[in-house]
Amino acid sequence: MSAIPNRDRRTERREATRREIVDAAWDVAREAGLSHITLREIARRVGMRSPSLYSHFDSKNAIYDAMFAQAYSDLRRAFDALELPAKPGRRSLLMVAELFFDFAAADLPRYQLMNQRTIPGFTPTEESFAISRDGLQEMAAVMRAAGVGGRDDLDLWTGILSGFVDQQLANDPGGTRWRRQLLRLVDMYCDEVGVPGPRLRSIQ
Repeated sequence: MSAIPNRDRRTERREATRREIVDAAWDVAREAGLSHITLREIARRVGMRSPSLYSHFDSKNAIYDAMFAQAYSDLRRAFDALELPAKPGRRSLLMVAELFFDFAAADLPRYQLMNQRTIPGFTPTEESFAISRDGLQEMAAVMRAAGVGGRDDLDLWTGILSGFVDQQLANDPGGTRWRRQLLRLVDMYCDEVGVPGPRLRSIQ
């Protein structure tokens, strides 16, 4: 009979507290905006004194960094769960576009932290940035399998798709005005970069 390894309850409690702090920071960001996150308010919400936060995060930027890493980890998990067609092509790109668009448009502060530099003085650590870079590389692999070429074509894709998200969040938050255009976006993009296959609009 194998022995059950001892649980490190102190580490478990510490990780739970860190998650509670990050969750409180997200709550503040969603209620008042990313720039209104303060250590005092986070501490109030989790029931501790502000100085006690430093035993878990050494600065407010460290909390932003944990939020950044969590956001990209969540996106990566959503991407990993996506069941793409067996044959790569335009349909694959549409599914990727819809997943990213829906994830981004669902949470403005999260999207801002992930994709815009709205916090003066904050730069993700290399460890956290690596999570975002790995996700981009995974998306690039899907696109290469579908017939997309090099870095310029990938930059075009991320630029157009992010622009659609920006328009949706700025002009129709909670709506579908720009999401409804994704099928056209993918067809136009694939025509431009030479992805073969029937146009998506012709098979809808």
